[in-house]
Amino acid sequence: DKIKEFNLINSWADVSLDTWLRLIEFETGSKAEEAEDTIATLSDIPKDLINKLSLKDVAVIMSKIAELQEAKDSSLKKIFEIDGVEYGFHPDLDEITLGEYADLETFIKNGVEKHLPEIMAVLYRKVTEKTESGLYTIAAYDGNLSIRAEQMKKMLAEQVQSALVFFYLFVSELFLTLPSYLMEMLQETKTQSQQKVLQKDGDGLE
Repeated sequence: DKIKEFNLINSWADVSLDTWLRLIEFETGSKAEEAEDTIATLSDIPKDLINKLSLKDVAVIMSKIAELQEAKDSSLKKIFEIDGVEYGFHPDLDEITLGEYADLETFIKNGVEKHLPEIMAVLYRKVTEKTESGLYTIAAYDGNLSIRAEQMKKMLAEQVQSALVFFYLFVSELFLTLPSYLMEMLQETKTQSQQKVLQKDGDGLE
C-alpha cells in the first residue's frame, strides 16, 4: 500500500558526455538490455524494480527520454567551464591547422562514438584571452589530448552534439571548396614554375 516516487532526468542538459557514451554502448545489446540500462542510468529507479515494470510503463519512460533528447538545446556553446577552467570552441575553423584536421580525421575514421572526448579536445581548448565583446582566443594546438579528453567527458551531451553538427557543416563546405582551391594552388604553382624557367632562359641569353 506504500507509494514510492522515483526521479527521471528533467532535461537532456542533465546528461554529460561520459553518461552519453555509456548510453551509446547500451545500443549494442538487446532492446531489453538497452531499455533497462538506459532507464537505470537516467533515473534513480533500482534495476531490480525496472525488471518488474510492465512493457507499457517501460515504453512510456523511454518515450519521455526520447522527448527530452529531442528538446535539447541545439545552439553551439562556444565557451563553457569545467572545474573552474574555461574552454572555448575553435574560434575560426577556416584557420584550422593541418595537424588539427589530421587528428580529427583519424578519430572520425576510427569511430566517432569511440573518440568523442578526443574530438572535443581538439575542437575545444583553454581560453587564454577574452574580451567583453565576446571575442576570445584559445591555447595553441599541441596534439597532447589525453588530459583534456578526460575533462571533456564532463561536457554536456547536448554541447557535444551541437559542436559535432557545426563541425560537420564546416567539413561539408570545405569539401565543396577544396577542389577549386587545390586547382588554384596548382595553377599558381605552375605559373610560378613557368616564370622561373623563363627567368632562367633569360639569364642564359645574357
